[in-house]
Amino acid sequence: MSYDKFDLPPSPVIPCGDAFSVITQLTDFQSHRLWRGGTLVYDGGHPRGTLAITDLRDQWQCHHLSPFDNVRFHIPFSNVRAFTEEVGRPEFAGFVCPPGTKDDVVLGLAQALLPALANPERASQLFLEQINLAMLTHLTQTYGGIHFPSRRKGVLAAWQERRATDFLAAHLNAQFSIADLATECGLSRSYFIKAFKETFGRTPYRWLIEYRVARAKQMLLLDTTIAEIAISCGFADQSHLTRVFSEIVGEAPGTWRRKNRPQ
Repeated sequence: MSYDKFDLPPSPVIPCGDAFSVITQLTDFQSHRLWRGGTLVYDGGHPRGTLAITDLRDQWQCHHLSPFDNVRFHIPFSNVRAFTEEVGRPEFAGFVCPPGTKDDVVLGLAQALLPALANPERASQLFLEQINLAMLTHLTQTYGGIHFPSRRKGVLAAWQERRATDFLAAHLNAQFSIADLATECGLSRSYFIKAFKETFGRTPYRWLIEYRVARAKQMLLLDTTIAEIAISCGFADQSHLTRVFSEIVGEAPGTWRRKNRPQ
């Protein structure tokens, strides 16, 4: 999307939806204003390569005050969820991308897409699918807290990854030992612990805690009380959820809910 003048009026409010908007700037962008839920959250410009990820479950409105040239991706939450579950990473809860973040990877992927966007009838479906896969992998790993091992030696096999994450997700509220989990994957306890950490970048216990917090985030977007969420997600009580949630997210569940719940 591009515009080469300074006379654009404020855009209409973006319709809310269960999706993310991912925008990368192809050129320096001098000035714009951004509102979230009616509150001004940004007033300024972005240099080339700046990345913005917005959660469209919130209400957004933008006013472009200068010429711009960018590429925008509309990514349904269900697509991201399906991708993370397919690769055995169901702990995904959302993206965290601070304002002003520069990302040359997304910029490069967007530039690679430009010929296909200009001539969609000539675009290769295989090429588009590979760009989509590269984009989802990069976004979830860089901004979604998902770990993909850089090498395959000493890691869990694909079926073991899925068996381990399925077991952990199924035992959200149940007692189990690491030995039980290792047995599910046909490994000794000591080897499993090393292979799991090499695969996911965290211990099984830490993975489970982060998965519980991810589930809690999903439920915080609904009307469920925080006390009920705590029990449903495997925490001892509300204070236990608040302590762990605050440690991982950086703010209490109630504060996070007020900031992130759809307007």
